[in-house]
Formats: sequence, C-alpha cells, structure tokens
Amino acid sequence: MLTIKNYINGELIEPIAKSYIDNYNPATGAVYSLIPDSDERDVQLAVTAATAAFPSWSITPKNERSAILIRIVQLIEKNLEKLAIAESIDNGKPVWLAKMVDIPRAASNFHFYATAILHDATETHTMENTAINYTVRQPIGVAGCISPWNLPLYLFTWKIAPAIASGNCVVAKPSEITPMTAFLLSEICIEAGLPKGVLNIVHGYGHKVGSAITAHPHIPIISFTGGTKTGAEIARVAAPMFKKLSLELGGKNPNIIFADCDFDKMLKTTINSSFSNQGEICLCGSRIFIERSIYEKFKTEFVAQTKKLKVGNPADDTNRLGAIVSKQHMEKILSYIELSKQEGGSILCGGKQALIAGEFEKGWYIEPTIIEGLAYDCRTNQEEIFGPVVTLTPFDTEEEVLKMANSTIYGLAATVWTENLTKAHRVANDLHSGIVWVNCWLLRDLRTPFGGVKSSGVGREGGFEALHFFTEPKNVCIKL
Repeated sequence: MLTIKNYINGELIEPIAKSYIDNYNPATGAVYSLIPDSDERDVQLAVTAATAAFPSWSITPKNERSAILIRIVQLIEKNLEKLAIAESIDNGKPVWLAKMVDIPRAASNFHFYATAILHDATETHTMENTAINYTVRQPIGVAGCISPWNLPLYLFTWKIAPAIASGNCVVAKPSEITPMTAFLLSEICIEAGLPKGVLNIVHGYGHKVGSAITAHPHIPIISFTGGTKTGAEIARVAAPMFKKLSLELGGKNPNIIFADCDFDKMLKTTINSSFSNQGEICLCGSRIFIERSIYEKFKTEFVAQTKKLKVGNPADDTNRLGAIVSKQHMEKILSYIELSKQEGGSILCGGKQALIAGEFEKGWYIEPTIIEGLAYDCRTNQEEIFGPVVTLTPFDTEEEVLKMANSTIYGLAATVWTENLTKAHRVANDLHSGIVWVNCWLLRDLRTPFGGVKSSGVGREGGFEALHFFTEPKNVCIKL
C-alpha cells in the first residue's frame, strides 16, 4: 500500500507524529493508500523552510522562475495519463474527464503564470513638473494555500502557480480526501529543479493542518477554496491578524432558460452543467429555471437525456458519471434528496444510490437526479448540495426569475440562455453573481477574474488578479 509523504524543504518526509490517515478509493469503498496525519509541528517545519527560501526566491529573475515553472508544465504533460488515473482513483471522477479537463488545466495554470510574470507591467503617474510616481509590486513572503477535493490538482495549482510565480514561497494543504496528485506534484517539482522550500506540501486534516496554516503568525496571506462555513472560520481567525485573504466558497447557481434560446445547444450544455464531475463542481447549475412556454418540452427532453447517462466504474470511458468522493458526502447528498420529498418535490428521475455490481458494489454512486415542484425558497433550493441533483422551476417573467435566481445567500456563477442580445445583457447585469455565462457554461479565459459575491467568497482569483493578490503594491514618489 502506497504511503504518501509530506514535501518539505525539497524532500519527501514522514509526518513528525508518524501517524497516518486511511485514503479511500470512492469507486470501491476500499482503503488504497495512507496519508500523513500532520499537525502544527509539520506546518512549522514547512514555514521555516519557506521563510528560509524566500529571500533568494523573491529576487530570482522572472525569466528564471518562468523557466522552472515551464519545466513543471512539461512534466505534468508528460505524466498526463498517470496523473489522470491517480486523480480518478482518488476522487471518483471518470478517467476521461481527468484527462480532458483536470490535468490539462493544471498544466495550463502553471503555463499561464510562468508567462504572465514576463508581461506584467507596473504603473507610473506624473504630477505636472512636480513629481513622478511609480508603483512596484513585491512578493509578500510565505503564502498559505488550502485547496478542496472536487478538482484536486486543477485547483491546487490554481493557487500555487501565481503564488510562486510572483516570488512568494508556499505552504500548501491539499484536501485529505484527495491528496494523491498533490503528492505526485511534489515528485514533479523535485524533478523540475524547484529550489528547496519554495513549495511545501503538508497533508492532513483541516482542523489540524489547515487551522495551523491559518493561525500561523508568519503566514501573512491565505488563499482558500472550499465550504462557506470553513471560509467563515478562516476569516474569523485571520482578520484580527490582518492577513490578506482570498476565499472562494460555495455556490447555488441558477441556470436561466428563456423560450427564445437555441434549444438543442442549451439542452446539451445543461446536461453538462448539471452533472459534470458528479455535480461536484462549485460552478454547476443546480437550480434550473425554465420559461413556462417551453417548460414541458424541456422537462421531457432533459429527463430523457439524463436517464441515458451511465453511472459506474470511473475507468470505463462509456460511463458519464463516476463515484461520489466519500461515503459521508454521498450520505449528505442522499439526505437532501429525502428533504426535497418532505418539502413537496417530485423525483422525475434518479433519487437514489446507484448500485454497481462486482468489485464496485461497495463504491459510492448516486443516480443523476431531477426534482420538480419545489418552492424557490425551500431548503433544497437554497442550500448547497454539491452533487448530481438539480431542481426544475418554471417562470413567467424576467422580474420573477431574477427574484428567484438572486434569492440565495450565494452568488458565484449563473448561466443565461437567450438569443436576444439586449435581454442577455440586461439579465446578466441584474444577476447577483461573480460570473455569468451567456449561451455557454464553464468557458474559461484564464485572464479573467474568478470569484463570487455574498457568501460565495471574498476576492478574485485568475489572471492578473491572482498575481496582484500575491503581491503588495508600493508607491514611490520622486520630486522633480
């Protein structure tokens, strides 16, 4: 059985306590590796290493930092198959999805920031014949990066790449549920020649490792992606310490479908936006609002197409949905399906655990589920489920659907389907959301800011927003 190790000061080492956590394969429900059960002592080792590495790394020329990151890109691409299989075994997602999305995006994250630092520019402001001001951006120091389990390597690198590209050193914690590709990234960083201490990866539980990173006095900047409740706790601890924070939190995203949409394109994309990655993407459109004149047509076609989706062995490329990431999360999703029935909802398809025969019979699978007949403000429509569960709600007017769409505490992403350009702009403007996709979903330009409003988070990731987050601006004024 493989034993994962921490990556501290350029080396793979055991946790100080020599204690480990079982790591499960969601497809089979069986333990297949061991994860370090690290604590604040391991975090302190990592902070010490990062602190020692920072003075040299922060002044390493940008072209040299860029070259090292490009080597990491090349090694990720070289090991795409290995990383995709590891991601699937660890997370439960289909191998084909990891090959197509997760691992290529991890490489793209490093590539984007490896090149972005070569083209970033600072500002100057001239005061007429009096003075000239110029702004420099300097790396901050040791950054704490904490990532979730749903897109493990994808979102892990989304934080690490801009942090180290801009000259910071990092103490990172992947989810203890899906640590494998972070461990493999450690090996890649060693092979790529990343200097010791620039990136340190400490595995373990959130209440031990995550809390120690958040509270550490020598980690002045925290980037976190995960649940809103955990984000609130991080903010509670970090705010009195005046740490710089980026919190990408939960979502309960509306998918608004007007009658004048391109129906076929909308239907195909809505299947993806509802059930991709078993619905375990913070950007999935879990609340589908359909203009009443096409409601019955949409419901009939959407249910028919959903029933065709195969659930099962993630290594089988014919399966559209793999396993849910953990038994605990599967039980949470199933509890919300039961809640929807109590709230008056009708299950149109799915609604129960998918039972897979043979070696996968003890795995954690859920049938893609569609529910109708619920009030827009019931718990099922207000709380984040984070699984292959969507609700259908008809609407009559723009005003009505905007009221329903904006009714949750979340505001991460939204999707709008209409061929009317004026309507598209109008609705996008009035949605309380950090991201709005019109006639598409998950179409991402890495230069654009990413993040939500309300309880969906604080700050923005992506593009130069991330580079600027991981640096501190300093204005220099020179009198002429």
